[in-house]
Amino acid sequence: MSKLQTRLPTDEWVIATWDEYIQAIDDQELENAKSYYYKGQLRIEMTPQGYDHSYDNSLIGYAVALFSGLRKIPISGVTNCTFRKGNEAEAQPDLAFYIGENAEIIPPNTTIVDLNFYPQPNLVIEVAKTSLSDDIGRKRMLYEQLGVREYWVVNVVQALLIAFAMADNGSRQITQSQLLPNLPFSLLEEALRRGRESGRSQLYSWLIGEMQKISN
Repeated sequence: MSKLQTRLPTDEWVIATWDEYIQAIDDQELENAKSYYYKGQLRIEMTPQGYDHSYDNSLIGYAVALFSGLRKIPISGVTNCTFRKGNEAEAQPDLAFYIGENAEIIPPNTTIVDLNFYPQPNLVIEVAKTSLSDDIGRKRMLYEQLGVREYWVVNVVQALLIAFAMADNGSRQITQSQLLPNLPFSLLEEALRRGRESGRSQLYSWLIGEMQKISN
């Protein structure tokens, strides 16, 4: 694989064996990169994340946690955690959540989550500004393979949420969460829009009020 050995391309899929993938991500220069492996190809993402991407990431994570807390749904969320199925697949989603009976299943001192030993997260979320086509394409197939039950993609440019329910190594688009019933995607999209159009310092108070209405 001479292309990988001479210069590792970033933000694109590159043919590689699992051993070559592990060798590549051990490079200290890639310490802050996100990495994925799927069906004999690796992807290293080095694009710096801007304020808009980071803000949407924080907002959606907060919204999921707030709704779950108000509805007393057990949940545990992580950011940029590595989920590895050795010799087969790996992903570092922007957000991932264990929900319900698996909420406390990962020990707090865990580093890489070994999916040959622990279950996959129930919900995975990618926040996409420059990687939208890949997030709804190949990464979606990667999460299908890993057995994730629900996958959301936040379109940063258009303040939209695209969501999929996953089962039997396939997926279908949905307009209502199955894991978090009564949490309307329209409310999350309205929160994303308000974050662009009005004072962000007031957004969380508004969101708390709206969440309390649908949680009663």
